[in-house]
Amino acid sequence: MRVFVAVKRVIDANVKVSVKSDNTGPDIANVKMSMNPFDEIAVEEAVRLKEAGVATEVIAVSCGVTQCQETLRTALAIGADRAILIESNEELQPLAVAKLLKALVDREQPQLVILGKQAIDDDSNQ
Repeated sequence: MRVFVAVKRVIDANVKVSVKSDNTGPDIANVKMSMNPFDEIAVEEAVRLKEAGVATEVIAVSCGVTQCQETLRTALAIGADRAILIESNEELQPLAVAKLLKALVDREQPQLVILGKQAIDDDSNQ
């Protein structure tokens, strides 16, 4: 069974976030970024399924800027077999991410997709 796990690059949970001077969002310049903690739990569960012999392949998927590769490398270090980056310099809204993931699921045909319950940066859980 092939398992997809979506992972998101977010501001590290241990970093104190400051707001941009124009109040348009968090100031992420020179801030440590990491994998969303709930997505990390999802990757760990997929790896457990693989270790139990239920899954044959774990594929981590991320959408966003080139720096998301770091997040995917973390997923590979946890135990994912492959990583796919859908690169975009645009700020992706949840509906756009869902459509991208659906297109990738249609192409790759995984039997299971595991998602974290929500993102810690924008509290989206769509």
